Amino acid sequence: MIAGRPRAAFAAAKINLFLHVGPRGADGFHPIASLMVFADVGDRVTLEPRAVAPSLRITGPFADDLSGGDDNLVARARAALAPGEALALALDKQLPIAAGLGGGSADAAATLRLVNAALAVPVPAARLAELARVLGADVAACLDGRPVLARGRGDRLAPAPPMPVLAAVLVNPGVPSSTTEVYRAYDASGASAAADMPALHHVLSDAEAVAALVNATRNDLEAPAALLQPAIGAALEALRAESETLAARVTGSGATVFALCADGGEAARLAARLASAQPGWWVRSCKLGRAPR
Repeated sequence: MIAGRPRAAFAAAKINLFLHVGPRGADGFHPIASLMVFADVGDRVTLEPRAVAPSLRITGPFADDLSGGDDNLVARARAALAPGEALALALDKQLPIAAGLGGGSADAAATLRLVNAALAVPVPAARLAELARVLGADVAACLDGRPVLARGRGDRLAPAPPMPVLAAVLVNPGVPSSTTEVYRAYDASGASAAADMPALHHVLSDAEAVAALVNATRNDLEAPAALLQPAIGAALEALRAESETLAARVTGSGATVFALCADGGEAARLAARLASAQPGWWVRSCKLGRAPR
């Protein structure tokens, strides 16, 4: 079934340019409306040859923060697509944990693509998408890795308007942000926002147009995330104070914040300056758009 050299798949960080969240429904879930894009920084999943039993080996700077057991999304994705098969996987964990970057979802999506490509008879795309939705709401978006509009639980997807590749800086202040706790704080605040999809131009022509959209929309989880972890608010304020920043926002439920810049040179300068000023922060300049493969 699995033959030849090791194969690998990239698991791109997910960024919510906006995230509008409605009140919790009777099913216990919050409806959302979001525009998601993908970064050229992320994790990597490798299929190792000559395995005799299913296994998962985790390396990288954030390996110690993860379980390699059956509850890991990589292991769950492998079991969902190829149950009982002796597939040895390795996860190089470069993204911070509990960071709002969709790292676990991206890892699961990369695993689905990787294992499916190695099957003697790959499953159809529709079946792969179905498995992605079962694994988690963001997994479906990460599976394709294109800029996408997400509604419902995050798994009702539609293509985003065409937009340029964006220069950006990602900053994580070194604290975890629990999605469950952030949603609990959001509910406790009595927020009455709606999961409304804003009116969008047919084409977002340049970085300034995307930044204008970010500045005209919101992330409804930003305030509760910063309330629970003040370091998130400090990182956001630091980005907004810099001249290179066109727009800045928390992604997902935190703790990572992003800044959009006019070009790669400005993003690189901003990232270098922040990394020097805050050596305890995880700082990366990157490009946002379609996920690399």
